[in-house]
Amino acid sequence: MWCADRRRWGPAGAVVAFAFLAKQTGGAVLLPVLWLCGTRRGPLLRLAAGLLVPVLGSAAVTDPAGFLFWTVTGSGAYASFTGSELHVLGRGLTNTAILAAGCAGLLPPVVRVLRIARTGATDLWLWLAASADAVLLGFHFFGHYYLQLIPPLALLATAALQILPRERLSAAVFTSACCCALFLAWGLLAPRPGLDHARRLADAVDRRTGPGERVLIWGMHPETYWLADGTLASRYLTAGLLTNHSGGRDGPQVGERYAVEGTRPVFRAELTDRPPALVLDDSRGQPYAPDRRRLLAAGHEEAGAVDGAVLYVRVP
Repeated sequence: MWCADRRRWGPAGAVVAFAFLAKQTGGAVLLPVLWLCGTRRGPLLRLAAGLLVPVLGSAAVTDPAGFLFWTVTGSGAYASFTGSELHVLGRGLTNTAILAAGCAGLLPPVVRVLRIARTGATDLWLWLAASADAVLLGFHFFGHYYLQLIPPLALLATAALQILPRERLSAAVFTSACCCALFLAWGLLAPRPGLDHARRLADAVDRRTGPGERVLIWGMHPETYWLADGTLASRYLTAGLLTNHSGGRDGPQVGERYAVEGTRPVFRAELTDRPPALVLDDSRGQPYAPDRRRLLAAGHEEAGAVDGAVLYVRVP
């Protein structure tokens, strides 16, 4: 948007491409960029070149078919919320409320200006609308999805405060400072049960494996591998791609038959070629719990439990 506002269409397209390559919904910013670009042929060509060269180049140096699969067409079941409607609704409303609390200093000026005047910032409104669509896409409502809304909201509030009475500026700055203090305190002082659990599992992995021995952790916390400094037995860091489970769903359409196409055969081949010395089932009754007979086909026996997670060691 910064580049587009200054009519630097090639760099603007390139940055949109990098945003898309980082996360698909980052490409939503293309809509306001196109609005600023207009219909002139020269700027459009420069914008298209800046956009397509990084994306097509990334596809060419990897695998074009695989690139398309993993970035666009991979798992249609991931976007489905059938059977999780109330869970999805509650998650969306909760995270929207958290965003509103964090932006409590920005929202009142924007709403006030909408009632009394026109800001004329069409590109910013388009940016906000496109970002809102990006948050809705897939119906998962993860907290970090909402970060896309903050830049256009901040700029719209800035535009609003320029035409509102000066006391509105003081109130907005004071409220924003209080919100920052609140969220900073929350981030520093709130308990971290997930991280504490991962650390306990990592300690167990450290105690039961030696240098170079491979580990398979069946769960949704990839940081456990890093905390344990373990050697991975599979390319799949979590059970997500293998079961279609994610944080935005509460159980339906989760299981081996919903796995991303092609992942299961690759996973089984990896475990056969490089049997892990330790398998840690961290599903703890969740919908992505594995079929242990298939997961442990290489020959393992139960060796205890840690914090609800079951350990299996390879039989010599």
